[in-house]
Amino acid sequence: MKYQRSSALFKEAQKVIPGGVNSPVRAFKSVGGEPVFVEKAKGAYLFDVDGNQLIDYINSWGPMILGHAHKPVVEAVVEKAQKGTSFGMPTEIETEIAALAVSMVPNIDKIRFVNSGTEACMSAVRLARGYTKKEKIIKFSGCYHGHSDSFLIQAGSGAITFGAPNSPGVTQGTAKDTLLAKYNDLNNVKEVIDANKGEIACIILEPVAGNMGCIPPAEGFLEGLRMLCNENDILLIFDEVMTGFRLAPGGAQELFGVDADIVTFGKVIGGGLPVGAFAARAEIMDYLAPIGPVYQAGTLSGNPLAMAAGLAMLTELNENRSVFESINKKTEYLHKGLEAALSAEGVAFTINRVGSMISVHFSSNPVIDFTSAANANNEMFNKFFHGLLAEGVYIAPSAFETWFICDALTYEDIDATVAACKKVAKDLK
Repeated sequence: MKYQRSSALFKEAQKVIPGGVNSPVRAFKSVGGEPVFVEKAKGAYLFDVDGNQLIDYINSWGPMILGHAHKPVVEAVVEKAQKGTSFGMPTEIETEIAALAVSMVPNIDKIRFVNSGTEACMSAVRLARGYTKKEKIIKFSGCYHGHSDSFLIQAGSGAITFGAPNSPGVTQGTAKDTLLAKYNDLNNVKEVIDANKGEIACIILEPVAGNMGCIPPAEGFLEGLRMLCNENDILLIFDEVMTGFRLAPGGAQELFGVDADIVTFGKVIGGGLPVGAFAARAEIMDYLAPIGPVYQAGTLSGNPLAMAAGLAMLTELNENRSVFESINKKTEYLHKGLEAALSAEGVAFTINRVGSMISVHFSSNPVIDFTSAANANNEMFNKFFHGLLAEGVYIAPSAFETWFICDALTYEDIDATVAACKKVAKDLK
């Protein structure tokens, strides 16, 4: 495949946009080379500016659960746009999607919409601090909750990619209130809590990590966190920006049967438009302005176009719950195919999968946390990425990102992906 037009556009972009991209992982710094510029997408396919068709395994980092340019979502956005794109005033559709989301997700009574996952997580932590009247938070090494200052302490994804998990610009005053723990290590969490008795407002985590690659919670880990929070008057926050409305209609809470105190959303809830949200029981959410003391606001929060896209998406997922079984089966089929292709060539690898989230780690050891993810052979991943791209398969351009499967993906697409993997695997050793 040729990428002359993408290359030319990237050079132009670098003149006026830092690094030529508006989100760092897009720059291909981790895998090398230059980014692909997309022109359009439909179903399970990307079409780039050089005329190449690619099978898409990132799906805009998760929201395109039903595929790109899904007709009901597009129609809803077009219809709403004809009535105006932004008002900065309440609209009926905000209540409609809020009621639907609350009905689908366990253990929440109220929800507030914002404009991104970063904003949702930032607001959730502020709410937790205000509600508990405590200042410190626990996050996990390798978990990424957006680029708010409190979270850029050993964050995952792009922060790992660029080798600067502790970003310049994050003050020592902010950093001192963020306590680090090891993902999937309850004893370590308990040690951190014991060393900061009575000072911790919340524990925030991805219930299925997606920013160290896909890393499932160990058996009993989420349940153990719930118990520790109960025992120490700490709020448990699930960052379900990736997992919400993807792993199950009610997200990770439903899948694992563990209740969080506050849940954050993004991706799927906006149907591909910029949306985030955070939700909790009424007594917690009522601490928010205008009825409570914790301030949070946003001119474009509840934007009518985003609400229309999200409502169309959630309505379909709620009414056609067989979608979840369908995408899970396709992901399992992909898992088995990749496993067979890589095993046949004697490549050392581990594949992690939860529902329709999956990733390949080039390690012979289990990948269960930040350390084991970072110790995988990322040079081999880079070869794997470019090899698949040359065969028309687009996966995340970082070893530290999960893949996302959409229901528009066919078994023929998966077979083509596995065939590409077989071809690429011969050159990996």
